[in-house]
Amino acid sequence: METNKKSFKKMFPNLSEELEGGDSKVPIDAVRTDPESAEKSMPDKFRNYDPTVVDFIRRCDTEEQAKTIIAYLEKRGELSKAYAEELRQQLKKEGVRSFGPKKEEGYYFKQGGLC
Repeated sequence: METNKKSFKKMFPNLSEELEGGDSKVPIDAVRTDPESAEKSMPDKFRNYDPTVVDFIRRCDTEEQAKTIIAYLEKRGELSKAYAEELRQQLKKEGVRSFGPKKEEGYYFKQGGLC
């Protein structure tokens, strides 16, 4: 379907406004001060979840494993050289656990309430 800017604006006025730099706003419907109840209120919190490099590093036991993960993701173009270097520096100075506690096997099942 070929379309021009004018007809696109007519068919999708709000989307067009957002794309042209209009303010995008997301309403906040509720505030929770207890993190545990907030976590429980989120249905399927890992649905469509895409793990980050930190998620992968948190599964590592050693710094060598973490270095391998960083190098792999950098080679695939999923990490910029600058960010990969930043991660390596943190790893060298503060160790693998500086990225957070180890994510053990079944972590996502347990967090998602499936175990």
